[in-house]
Formats: sequence, C-alpha cells, structure tokens
Amino acid sequence: MSQQMVEPKMIERIIEKRLSGERLTLEDGVLLFHADLTLLGQAANSVREQLHPEPVVTFLVDRNIATTNACVVDCDFCAFYVSPRSDKKYVTDFEEIFRNLDDLVAIGGTQVLFQGGINPELRLDHYTNIFRIVKKKYPQLHIHSMSPEEIHYLTKREKMTAEEVLRALKDAGMNSLPGGGAEILVDRVRGIISPKKIPALRWLEIMRAVSRVGMKGSATMMYGHIETLEERVIHFLRLRELQDQTEVFRAFIPWSFSAQSTPRMSHVPMAGGEDYLRTMAVARLVLDNVPNFQTGWVTEGTKLAQVALAFGANDMGGILMEERVVKATGITNETNTSEFLRLIRKAGYRPAQRDTNYKIIRYFD
Repeated sequence: MSQQMVEPKMIERIIEKRLSGERLTLEDGVLLFHADLTLLGQAANSVREQLHPEPVVTFLVDRNIATTNACVVDCDFCAFYVSPRSDKKYVTDFEEIFRNLDDLVAIGGTQVLFQGGINPELRLDHYTNIFRIVKKKYPQLHIHSMSPEEIHYLTKREKMTAEEVLRALKDAGMNSLPGGGAEILVDRVRGIISPKKIPALRWLEIMRAVSRVGMKGSATMMYGHIETLEERVIHFLRLRELQDQTEVFRAFIPWSFSAQSTPRMSHVPMAGGEDYLRTMAVARLVLDNVPNFQTGWVTEGTKLAQVALAFGANDMGGILMEERVVKATGITNETNTSEFLRLIRKAGYRPAQRDTNYKIIRYFD
C-alpha cells in the first residue's frame, strides 16, 4: 500500500475527534490509512477498550460445511467453485453432514455454517430440508448460514421476495446470516472482480431484509486487490449507515485477498501484514456502531491475528473445523481450541468461549 505524507497533527486531530465520540468522515478515514502504525493501533485499541473494558478475547467453536461447490457466479478470485457442468461438482449429503456435526457436538461446538456455490440445480426446499432435519437432530446448534448472494439467487429461482425466502429459511431453523459476498461494497470494484454478483445496494437490501425478519448477520470485507483506499472507507460507511438503521450486524470481519486464488488474479500483489493491521484499525475507528471485530486468522495466519488484538479486534472468530473455501487457494492455516487459548493468553487477554450471539459460555483462567 503506497503511503503519502500527511501532517501528523492532522492525524492526531482525527484520532482525538473519534476518541471524544465524534463520527469520522470519508476524508478522515482515508487519511488514517497514512497514520503512524503504532499511533493508529493505540487509537483503535482505545476504542475497543471503551466497548469491551474487560481484558477478555472471545472465540467460537464451530464448523463450516460446504453445501455444494458448483457455482454459476465464477468470481475471478474464487478457487473453490467448479462449473455446474463439471464432473468434480458435488452436493453434500446428509450422511456427511451428520458425521461432521457429530464431531462438532463432541468437542462442545455451538455453531454450524452451511454455505456454498450458486448451484442452479438446488432450490429453496433443498436448504429448508437441511435446516429442518439438522435442527431436529441437533437442536443445540445455531445455524448461521447462506449469504446475501445465495438469498438473491433463491428469490429469482422461486419468484419470491428476499423477506419471503428468509422467513422460509428461518421457519426451517436457520438462525442468522453471515456476510459473505460483500467483498468491497462499491460497484466499480464488483464489476471487475465479480461481475455476476449482486450490486452493492442489493447486498445491503438483503441484509436489511434479514433485520426485518428478526435475524442478525455479520459484515465482511475482502480488501487488497483493485480497490482504492477511498473505496475501502466507502465500504465502512455503507455498513455504518445500514447498522444505524437496523442494528443487523453483530460483528465485522475483514480479510485480505489472496493472490494465489486464481490465475485470473495472479497479477495482483498480495496485501501484507501491515496493511491488514491498518485496515482493522481504521475500520474500528470509522465503523463505530458494530461492537465486535473478528480477526481473520484463516487468511492472515494465527500470529498476525494475534497481533490484530492490539489493533481493535476483540474476537478470534471460530475454529472453523474443516474450512474448505480458503483452503482451495492453497492457504492452509488451521487451529483448535487449545491453540486459541495459547494465542489469547500470550497476547495478554483472558480467553472465553462464546456462542453466535456473543454470550459467554465459558471463561478459561
């Protein structure tokens, strides 16, 4: 990320403005990307401590299950999907789902995330059947599943509104929606890296519908490819505006683009660790109404995720048993509860296992 000379006193004024409770503007956010890294981290950590005064870092015991790898959206950066015509496509069956969830329950897991490609062979009843059966067999599990992109596809497939689709999924047992597919919520960017995906405003509309049916979601960002710093901050501000109106987001999770993902994006240099820490910190300062910030250990690695706890993050996310989507890029970071406990303690915090709603299940002393 290129740096420009910014008057230090200007940065100090922006930070003082935020710490006094004022909201930051688009210009403020862009300038903060050029702040001294240590100063930026201290400011983000101060905001984190205002929201979370106890020296606790939380984590989730969960599992991702890919429903299908067949997808018609074929984003430039995705190494996971295959064409619906490919002989390598699959649809996960109940035998595998039950085996995976038995393993999750055995280690005290509380959340399952079902997510996959946009497979034209699968209709709404495929997903409602999964959720209904899983909820009956594992009532203790929180089903945090689908994505705005998948919801949009089902509205077209079934000729239903987003609210109607979401209510059907909720009635079947789905509890909340992850924020996948947000990438950068600017259509210039989306038109280049994922031209078949829904526009930014449609993503936001579906998250608004999530709130209307009484569910919560999370907000994400995949940065470090072709977007400008201004477009990153626009992304924060669009999430902030929707959160003002709905309070739909429980958490924000940024992660960097992986240049290893596909040959079509191999010319894009990978974002480095410093850029990740800056992005986390600026997001914490600008996106002032989302309480929880997760580290992106799956893409960034556990050590950098640990450092991010000093740059505004208060949560390590989930252990993600058998995550497949990022692994398809060649990134193979893995972890478990014991590793999370070690990382959190070494960073100077008290570890605590939480549920999807950020309710503490257990403290580890």
